[in-house]
Amino acid sequence: MDFQGVSARVAEIRGQIAEAVARGGHGQAVRLIAVTKTHGPEAVLAAAAAGITDVGENKVQEALAKQEALTAAGTMPAGLTWHLIGHLQTNKVKALPSFGLFHAMDRPKLADEAAAMAAKRGVTLDVLMQVNVVGEETKGGYELAAVAAEADRLRRMPSLRVKGVMTMAPFDAPESVLRQVFRGAREAREQLRAAGHDAQELSMGMSGDYLIAVEEGATMVRLGTVLFGARGG
Repeated sequence: MDFQGVSARVAEIRGQIAEAVARGGHGQAVRLIAVTKTHGPEAVLAAAAAGITDVGENKVQEALAKQEALTAAGTMPAGLTWHLIGHLQTNKVKALPSFGLFHAMDRPKLADEAAAMAAKRGVTLDVLMQVNVVGEETKGGYELAAVAAEADRLRRMPSLRVKGVMTMAPFDAPESVLRQVFRGAREAREQLRAAGHDAQELSMGMSGDYLIAVEEGATMVRLGTVLFGARGG
């Protein structure tokens, strides 16, 4: 695939994000996470060449294969942060130290397994709590009503640093629902803060809705199609 246009698209998107920040009035800095799933390691290199320092992958095996290929070739970009943004089975928590941030901590059992693994290895994991604001059956995540109690429970897991909230809005939802979802994520972040977590991040917004997410306070947007074109495979 030809990634020659990525730098120009990144520049355009950064300008749009700046305008959305101004419209929303939250004054936040926004990190652009290039979602490279189903693309080869060359997508990671294209993103880095365009000045992006964060890449996101949905699947552990695909991410680790790209990391290995880039490292073996001596082309791993310096200063790159890898984000795991997809659903994770509990038996794969051992891979989490290979990522700078895990976005999809979506259930208590996964938190327990991740915390136990990290404590055993003597590491601390940075994670986001995934929330399911409108109760979509096809998506994981904590309901808003469960966030406060889980936030208190997570404070007793020192091997996890809960850095904020991640959410996904329903596909093709009207703007009113998008804003409901993103505002709900903001509310969840406030509950984390009230429980004593250093929760600064709001990972929300993808190629179809990221400008609305930024208006609502997103600090991270996860962009794939708008950067690299339609996914294959």
